[in-house]
Amino acid sequence: MPQRRAGKKDLRQNKKRQQRNLIIKHSIKNAVKKLKKSLQAKDSKSRAKALQEVCRLLDKAAAKNIIHKNKAANKKSSFSKLAKSA
Repeated sequence: MPQRRAGKKDLRQNKKRQQRNLIIKHSIKNAVKKLKKSLQAKDSKSRAKALQEVCRLLDKAAAKNIIHKNKAANKKSSFSKLAKSA
C-alpha cells in the first residue's frame, strides 16, 4: 500500500481506469460474439451491422490506448475477411 497521499490517489485512479478498460474490453468481446453468431446465421444485413459495430469498438479502444492500434487493425482485417468469405 502506498504511504503518501499522491500514491493513494494514483491507486484510486488506477482502479477506476481498470474498471473502465474492462467494461470496454467486455463490450468488444460481446460484439465479436454477436458477429460470429451472425456469420453462422448467414444474414447479410446483420453481418454487416455486427462487423461495423466491432470495427467501431476496436477503433475506440485503440484511440484510448486500451488495446494497441496494430492489434485493432489486425482484428478488423481478420473479421472483415471472415465476413466476406461467409
